[in-house]
Amino acid sequence: MNYRHGFHAGNFADVLKHVVLGALIEQLTQKESAFAVLDSHAGRGCYDLGAAEAVRTGEFRDGIGRLWHELTAPPVTAHYLERVRSFNRARGGGDQLSVYPGSPMLARMQLRAQDRLIACERQPHEHAVLKETFRHDRQVAVHARDAWEALLALAPPPQKRGLVLIDPPYEPPLEELERVYTALPAVHARFAHGVIALWYPIKDHASHTRWLRQIGALALGATLAIELCVGPDTHCEGLRGSGMLIVNPPWQLDQRIEAELAWLGQRLAQATGGHHSVTWIGRPR
Repeated sequence: MNYRHGFHAGNFADVLKHVVLGALIEQLTQKESAFAVLDSHAGRGCYDLGAAEAVRTGEFRDGIGRLWHELTAPPVTAHYLERVRSFNRARGGGDQLSVYPGSPMLARMQLRAQDRLIACERQPHEHAVLKETFRHDRQVAVHARDAWEALLALAPPPQKRGLVLIDPPYEPPLEELERVYTALPAVHARFAHGVIALWYPIKDHASHTRWLRQIGALALGATLAIELCVGPDTHCEGLRGSGMLIVNPPWQLDQRIEAELAWLGQRLAQATGGHHSVTWIGRPR
């Protein structure tokens, strides 16, 4: 597997993923008791947007780049943007967009003193960078282990409350999808009251409809699909959209995120025919 997220950091799919991640953690902080975030595919935690891989694709320009100067974002997106701006300022970027924080860094920025982050990354170089980033942080544990094995080994966390973020590269696609179908019910069985958030790509209508049907067949209970497509429902080689599947979504998450998606959809659209949706795959009992 040769996936390198540096080519895609800060793109429109990252924006969706990290806005939803922020909303989930915000709602977890509404209770005083401690929680943990388990990030199964953590990456390196920080991406240089001036590096050759980011410049080569330029994907961040149609993602975080379009939002960088926005001052009228709805609440959850506004909080996300402030975290990204704060991250840039802390690394000497001032008001310029020069680096992008990955999911473990963004999650860490929302933790309180009693909360914990567990980050797993198997690729040696990515793990080394992540490990160094959090070397002196006692609230963060960084593991060099296979994500799919770690999900079962580390869930549920000692805090018994929290969020599991699963963000696979889907390389190779069919093999990774099979792992998703196995992992989701297994993690849900071990961490019945935990929130599980899975990122997934959307490429064409037929395969996407099949994907949602297969997820529904897993019967995971309350499950929400939050999707943002920046292009039409036609088959293409590239990514036209992405989604976040949320098992055990916090109360009223669907209503909170709807306004965020409408705003993001207007600003991130790359072609006519883009759309967004918030759909219940499994209803709350």
